[in-house]
Amino acid sequence: MFEMTLELVYLTAIVAIGVSIMLLFYLLQNAVPETPEDVRTYMDPLPGGLKLIWPLVLLCSVLVEMLYSNGYLDKMEKKLQHTGVSYILTAEQFIALRYVSALICTLLTVLVLFSLKNVQDIWLFVLLAAMGGFMFPLVWLSDTRKRREMQVIRALPIYLDFTTMAVEAGLNLSGAMQQALNKGPKGALRNEFSIVMRDMRSGVTRADALKRMDARLRVDDITRFVNAMIQAEKMGSSMAKTLRIQSEQRRTERFQRAEKKAMEAPVKLVFPLIVFIFPVTFMVLGFPIAMKFMSM
Repeated sequence: MFEMTLELVYLTAIVAIGVSIMLLFYLLQNAVPETPEDVRTYMDPLPGGLKLIWPLVLLCSVLVEMLYSNGYLDKMEKKLQHTGVSYILTAEQFIALRYVSALICTLLTVLVLFSLKNVQDIWLFVLLAAMGGFMFPLVWLSDTRKRREMQVIRALPIYLDFTTMAVEAGLNLSGAMQQALNKGPKGALRNEFSIVMRDMRSGVTRADALKRMDARLRVDDITRFVNAMIQAEKMGSSMAKTLRIQSEQRRTERFQRAEKKAMEAPVKLVFPLIVFIFPVTFMVLGFPIAMKFMSM
């Protein structure tokens, strides 16, 4: 009875895989003529590893447009904007990248498992590889978001210092921001300030342009800076004084974060000390003593 049930499961799995492959070929047949060209006039260049699989990603992006709703794609596009990845690929291409990553991980796992002998639970390893490949782009997106946020926090006091000195020298806020953009370090914050200047040149008010930058970044330091600038503009306060206060606050917060990490370092070192260093030290010190006692 058990063998018949097992054969039925295998037969059902084979039929499901066959139907899935036929459906995939049918969708690919309809998608290939509609595969868009890779126009990157206003996009950043692709990373080296992504160039290898980019044609397959473009092909799958057509399937994503057919299968996913516009609401879900809009949510994914906003998530990409918060991480800065929207300058590299679109929401459809990112979702297609997830499927391509799952396919590549599955194929590599199957090749490795078939090269080994007497491997049990092959389907479990294949399923885990597919799930890991499907989730890997999300992990990469989260890591990119954290690195981008840290880069913005580190660069913000520098840009505020440049802007403050330019305003105190007699320039208006727009000219001071342009000077800070020209002199400031490269990175995510410089790209965001360039977008702010572009929005202002296109007719958007300064407050709205700053609010758009805050909505794209979603960093607390940027939010406080934008709110202070908008409030100072509404109340007619001195921009130079407001910028000086913001610059000092951001620099103080950066030092406090550095001190916090320095104080957390000894606590984080306790586990590797106990698990890795102390046992080896005791072995090195205790081995001669143990050998001396054994020789007596």
